[in-house]
Amino acid sequence: MTITPKTKGYDLFVGIDWSGAKGQYHKGIQVASLGLDHSPPKLIAAPNGKAWSRQGVMDYLKGEAENKRVLAGFDFAFAHPFMDKEGYYPGFVTPPSDAAALWQMVDAINQDHSHLYGGGIWGHNDLGLYYNHQKSPPNNADKSRNDLFVSRRRQTENAAREHHKVTPSPTFNCIGAAGVGTGSLAGMRLLHHLAPSAHIWPFHETDERGQGDGQSAKKTLTLVEIYPALYFNMAGVSDEAKKSEPLAAINQGLSHFGTSPITDITSGLPDLDDLDAMISAAALRALHDPLEVFAINTPELKAAAAKEGWIFGVKSDKKAS
Repeated sequence: MTITPKTKGYDLFVGIDWSGAKGQYHKGIQVASLGLDHSPPKLIAAPNGKAWSRQGVMDYLKGEAENKRVLAGFDFAFAHPFMDKEGYYPGFVTPPSDAAALWQMVDAINQDHSHLYGGGIWGHNDLGLYYNHQKSPPNNADKSRNDLFVSRRRQTENAAREHHKVTPSPTFNCIGAAGVGTGSLAGMRLLHHLAPSAHIWPFHETDERGQGDGQSAKKTLTLVEIYPALYFNMAGVSDEAKKSEPLAAINQGLSHFGTSPITDITSGLPDLDDLDAMISAAALRALHDPLEVFAINTPELKAAAAKEGWIFGVKSDKKAS
């Protein structure tokens, strides 16, 4: 079944495949956008013509939001698990109590690291123990795995597995290809810097009618957490198809979300990041609700999302798909 895009409320939809690696420029960061018509998504070239920086992505979104209403999705976890242990860092003496405090803390700990890199937290005497990473903190005497690392899951990740049969990586894992934690730490720094000028869903409850924080009419940039594997799954596209026939795979996904096909793809990108950015932009346009961005249906999950975030497009009811 093809999904007909909803277009009221936003002018531009941007999918961003992210990177948390060290350094200023990253070929793994890809940005794709589309507007209100059925035209295919287009990859946005980095300002230097070579590779995006995290600061460059932030500047691009701010610039587009000067004269458009922008819905942008980032492929990183907007927060850590909270509800399972009633805290992001159970046992830590001064834990952050909400997502905004978490972003601020991550940014402050990493102030000596440029380009929004977030891995400086691994060297923290206490907080480093919660992450699975390669750099042991000073008080981890045997230099082995981190004492407090647990493969915890957010409520949205549990729902993704139950309803969509996809399994996002745990946010405290910062090792390996599935280690989403490194990118999420860099992303939390970005969210901290964008929070004053953007709606960050579902933490900022705002809509077109000006409800929520009282600043809706002034803010034209809305940010959501995306998971490209979910959108390919919705369209019936397998990982193997993405690797063996990438052009056919992306066009099958775009068709599912009511978007025109593309004629070619960029070669040589790591992990097909361009496809992930394009499918995410199409999903943002097709699936969003103009007023609520994406509805979360139960009070319990709304409370969880307010602490942990929610992956855009993941079902939030109690019925399996």
